[in-house]
Amino acid sequence: MVKLDIISDPICPWCYIGKTLLDKALIERPNHPFMMQWHPFQLNPDMPAEGMDRREYLETKFGGREAAIRAYAPVLERAEDAGLNIDFAAIKRTPNTLNAHRLIHWAGIEDRQIAVVMKLFKVYFEQGDDIGDIDVLADISDSVGMDASVTRKLLLSDADTDDIRARDAQFREMGITGVPAFIVAGQHAVPGCQPTELWLKVIDEITEQLNSVSSEAKA
Repeated sequence: MVKLDIISDPICPWCYIGKTLLDKALIERPNHPFMMQWHPFQLNPDMPAEGMDRREYLETKFGGREAAIRAYAPVLERAEDAGLNIDFAAIKRTPNTLNAHRLIHWAGIEDRQIAVVMKLFKVYFEQGDDIGDIDVLADISDSVGMDASVTRKLLLSDADTDDIRARDAQFREMGITGVPAFIVAGQHAVPGCQPTELWLKVIDEITEQLNSVSSEAKA
């Protein structure tokens, strides 16, 4: 197996699209060698813990609704091409994602990380749920087979908060300034939202290399 590290934030639409395009490649190559692990990166690390009204956020980030519409136009186009139904109008609050990243971390311990990440993307971008809300996060954990009461108890504590922030800082020190970012086998960086065709090429090249090494070992 080859480790694929994915640096992401669940409020990043390009991360949702990028993972969807990667998934299409994985479906076409069911015997792919990837073992995936998700890592934290907060797009808004200074966001208040309670999040921010969406309109206020857009005015602060883009200078208003019209500028935001122009900025998000290519996102919606790529999302539609990928078969996703992103509904920015449904989002009423932009959350602080620290707790969401903590949930993703705990899900990894229980081998439910991908399920949690995709659920976070879906409820935020398609339903407008506030994924900074502890009740929403507890419901997500329950929906993938985790213990919601344990999740709630952990979220009400400071468990793993410092670790998440330290890992986020580590990736910034490595030079990562935006997400998604993918690291293949701990060596090769694949930045940004990449098309399915690129991932098919990467998978085929890795598979060929692994088969070659295996053949040489048997010779």
